[in-house]
Amino acid sequence: MDWQRTSFLAAIAVVSVLLINEWGDFQDQHKPEVSQETLVSNNSDTLPSSTPVTISENINSDIPVATTANSNDQEAPVLATTSQEQLISVTTDHFVVLIDTHGGDIVKVALPDHSAELDTPDVPFVLLNRTAQTTYIAQSGLIGANGTDTADGRPNFNTSKNEYVLTEGNDTISVDLFIEENSVKITKRFTFTRGDNLINLEYIIDNQSSNDWTAGLFGQIKRDSHNPVVSTALGMQPYLGAAITTQEENYKKVNFSDLEEDGNFKTTQNGGWVAMVQHYFLSAWVPDSSLSNNFNLRKTSGDMYLLGFTSPQVTVAPQSQTVIKADFYAGPKDVYRLEKISPYLDLTVDYGWLWWIAKPLFQFLNFIYGFIGSWGWSIIALTVIIKAIFFPLSATSYRSMAKMRKFGPEMQRMKETYGDDRQRMSQEMMKLYKKEKINPLGGCLPILVQMPVFISLYWVLMESVELRHTPFLGWIADLSVRDPYFVLPLIMGITMFIQQKLNPVPPDPTQARIMQMMPIVFTFMFLWFPAGLVLYWVVNNTLSITQQYFITKKIEAGDAK
Repeated sequence: MDWQRTSFLAAIAVVSVLLINEWGDFQDQHKPEVSQETLVSNNSDTLPSSTPVTISENINSDIPVATTANSNDQEAPVLATTSQEQLISVTTDHFVVLIDTHGGDIVKVALPDHSAELDTPDVPFVLLNRTAQTTYIAQSGLIGANGTDTADGRPNFNTSKNEYVLTEGNDTISVDLFIEENSVKITKRFTFTRGDNLINLEYIIDNQSSNDWTAGLFGQIKRDSHNPVVSTALGMQPYLGAAITTQEENYKKVNFSDLEEDGNFKTTQNGGWVAMVQHYFLSAWVPDSSLSNNFNLRKTSGDMYLLGFTSPQVTVAPQSQTVIKADFYAGPKDVYRLEKISPYLDLTVDYGWLWWIAKPLFQFLNFIYGFIGSWGWSIIALTVIIKAIFFPLSATSYRSMAKMRKFGPEMQRMKETYGDDRQRMSQEMMKLYKKEKINPLGGCLPILVQMPVFISLYWVLMESVELRHTPFLGWIADLSVRDPYFVLPLIMGITMFIQQKLNPVPPDPTQARIMQMMPIVFTFMFLWFPAGLVLYWVVNNTLSITQQYFITKKIEAGDAK
């Protein structure tokens, strides 16, 4: 009996949903535990070569030895080091940072404005860290004839204190690390600014010796391939990997598998940047924009990758000073901030190939949010506005589908009358189309025109860090993750089923059965989608049903022409 089959299928659907929910909870509960305890030091550093230099490889180390081409075998001064490494703590309104005095590397970056988990708002999200299980740090140093960083080791800097706090009334705070030998004082200065995720790095070279001092700046992100986002096969897979700007491509993605297969990626760029991208967040080195910098992305031994740059070497004359600088960004994918830091860095907010549509859509969504103050209601408002803009095209599509539905019985009669005489069948169908002014493509073309906008909005909602941990209504605590009770996906499936009932039934039985399965298939797909995306589809479907219902009723009543 039909009711028994329907009940059986409904029971299977309910059990499937419950199993998927349990699987999702299992995945969340069995995430790999990663210790947040930062290691004091890690001496297995891999340094780049400076340019122009002659590189000789140390067979016992991954670290290249850099010597200037015209050094005349001049011995580089050995700088004094401290006997023990220590971690320097820096706390600002946007950062909790740890800096290792060994090498002066940034070994931890936590973001107080972004919580690690929704249910632990006081625990900041950790972007960079160096633990026993994972490595993700920002290294920088000086290489070349008089460089402090060589294949034999890294310098141990001195510091006046090991804790810095940006206090009220101050907009910046500077952390100075220093080292001095043979009348050459080198100060490595990190400057943090209130309200910003950009860290300014300066090497201040004070050469009070009687000889020239020569070296170049390098900066690199050292990271393993661990994925901080635990996702299922049905869930969305955000990009994880390196990104860079080149002369040929404004935004080029270089993932870990590319580096493992090809060995490395090199390019030279005026200014430029190199970034490590993950869902909602990134880190990026941005060297001096006035210089021609060399970029090198490569895989080293084991599961370790280096994404870095080297700037041209600088010569400091005796009894003089100079400053070598670069910037390091660590924070959310804030498109407005990134576009001000360096050209094309904002493209790391990856909207896909339709970015030229998606970016204005996000700007408009952000504009609406400025008035409403809720991202959930802003998504609804934006969907309504887009639907209103495309109202004439949608109306054309729905009129065509309504006429096809109205004359569906007549088309079926023709099929039964003419049987296998396809030529006669086509002739009669064309007469009907001409008489009733039916355009068989009228239901498809308007939808195809709208699809780029809908796809762009999809990427906007997926990439927007603003939706992370943003609540909406009672049961949706976070618009950036799946609906915990699958309410929105089920509503989306129902609205899709209703839409299907308003459309003409395909004449081909196989095609008709496939169309009947589409709401079920899409419902299961959307179970894992972020609630913000599903909310958009629910609102769009609801508006489409309303518009299509009234147009269909008018066509069937003969009130529309």
